[in-house]
Amino acid sequence: MRTLMIHSDYLRYKTRSKTKMAEDIEDEKRAAGVDNALVAFIAVEKEDEEDPELIVKKAVKEILNVQNKVNAENIVVYPYAHLSSSLSNPDVAQKILKGIEAELVDNNEAVLRVPFGWYKSFELACKGHPLSELSRTITVEPDEDEEEESKEPSEPSKLLILEEDGQIYDVEEYNYKNKTLRQLVDHEEGKTKDTGKQPPHVRLMKEKELASNEPSADVGHIRWYPKGKLVKDLLSDYVYQLVTARGAMPVETPVMYDLADPAIREHAAKFGERQYRLKTKHRELMLRFACCFGAFRILADSFLTWKNLPVGIYELSTFSFRFERQGEVVGLKRLRAFTMPDFHSVCLNDEHARQVFAKQVDMCSQTESDLEVHYEVAFRVTQKFFDDNEDWIKQVVRENIKKPVLLEIIPKMKHYWNAKVDFAAIDDLGRPIENPTVQMDIQSARRFGITYLDENEEQQYPTILHCSPTGSIERVICSLLEKTSTDKGKKPSLPLWLAPTQVRIIPVTDKHMEYAEEVYQKIRDLNVRVDIDDTQERLGKKIRNSGKEWVPYTIVVGDNEIENNSITVNRRLDDTKEEISIEDLINEIHSKTEGMPFRQLPLPYHVSKRVKFD
Repeated sequence: MRTLMIHSDYLRYKTRSKTKMAEDIEDEKRAAGVDNALVAFIAVEKEDEEDPELIVKKAVKEILNVQNKVNAENIVVYPYAHLSSSLSNPDVAQKILKGIEAELVDNNEAVLRVPFGWYKSFELACKGHPLSELSRTITVEPDEDEEEESKEPSEPSKLLILEEDGQIYDVEEYNYKNKTLRQLVDHEEGKTKDTGKQPPHVRLMKEKELASNEPSADVGHIRWYPKGKLVKDLLSDYVYQLVTARGAMPVETPVMYDLADPAIREHAAKFGERQYRLKTKHRELMLRFACCFGAFRILADSFLTWKNLPVGIYELSTFSFRFERQGEVVGLKRLRAFTMPDFHSVCLNDEHARQVFAKQVDMCSQTESDLEVHYEVAFRVTQKFFDDNEDWIKQVVRENIKKPVLLEIIPKMKHYWNAKVDFAAIDDLGRPIENPTVQMDIQSARRFGITYLDENEEQQYPTILHCSPTGSIERVICSLLEKTSTDKGKKPSLPLWLAPTQVRIIPVTDKHMEYAEEVYQKIRDLNVRVDIDDTQERLGKKIRNSGKEWVPYTIVVGDNEIENNSITVNRRLDDTKEEISIEDLINEIHSKTEGMPFRQLPLPYHVSKRVKFD
């Protein structure tokens, strides 16, 4: 149901002619009017036919709530088909409108119901105060407050392990082959103990001059230094490449939305996370927690046909906001302001959505190898979805995830999704860092009025997928830094394509500087991030400093290199040393970073000229 409620000084209407579906009316109903009325223009929709009694109950509750706020003396129930393109059967519409009238009368309200199925002229004077014009969307889905008011104790989720071969095990009886899956299960069961220790990435992000907390902002807001900004930008470029290769169309939308919009208010309540809210003189606003609102508004205002689908809308939200508790904010793992890649796909129906969903799980799995991290996976579904789609769930695990997953079966739908896959790295303290996700949304199309024209030229509601191929950019960096502590016995590093400096050139003495500059220029011109350590430190310390900065390749140039027109390369990760040509080194780097985005070094290439960031 769609309704537009206007607090009016008066409403006057007059019937002109009747349609085939017009109800029979007494003469006094052919023209009437009231003063100081809340006029509820109502369009009864097709999906309201699922539960007319619930729709009546919820519509009356909403009308009375608004009436109480604006202090209207009268209520007008006005049939108004123009609010929707998906109208119900006329008989059902009449039943619901008469039901609303009867319920309001039972509540001792003065009600005027305008005749159904008649062409009418009307006059209305809107009062013009902040609450005098309000729109609402009413659905058969239970409201958040109704769920909370339920006196029945909520049934807990079932936690299981689903193997690649389709076997399902109780989490306590499963033979875990790696500790990180067990750690994910422990966290889900609330068994993870708070050690009070600081995660290693908090120290590393400052030590490596990537980022630090901004003391002059709200807690959970980060300032990024040049190296960290470079890594963020490269990751953003990487996601852009992933999604546009799969047909996503980049857009940009506002960060702030009006909670008077019923669809936005309902979606915010369904999301369940704590939100930043702002109040102006006449409005209550919220800062977005993801790009859903803007993407859905674009899609609702677009003309979509079955030939277009799937349609993908992508936005990199800089920033999204969640009002996390101060004690929960930590480093890059949990922030109040963060950068979220958000990809929304409009699919024909649930079957089509399952096909696209599997492909997006593939995309998320690809990021695990591209970023050189290890993810554990949680597949979360409602009981009904599991009962209807058990074989498909097992197929996705077998063909797309390709390893055992934590299977959470939720008794009843809590949010807007009925199926969700979460990928999580496990930090040094054994806690998950939530990264990529794919979600199947079966509510938002109706809530936001997103429709497409099918082969029979009828409007249909699509199924929508939410996907963040990497999760928030900050959490990706968090995962990469935590990995340097969890990978015991390996030298800490970032993936080569993300290393701020990929190659460092160290001249043995000042007389070798000219050759070092020549080497630098050749390497830089072929899209490799390279710098020169021209400081006055001893050669041994320069090499150690390069290692402390996790530089993958260190070149030392001296008399021998000048004479042979070569370079001596120290490879940090495998601790090898080799005299090779510049071309061979560049080819080696390009082969290892093929397909990954590239940006030039955002710092002075002479190390001696750099600023030290605290």
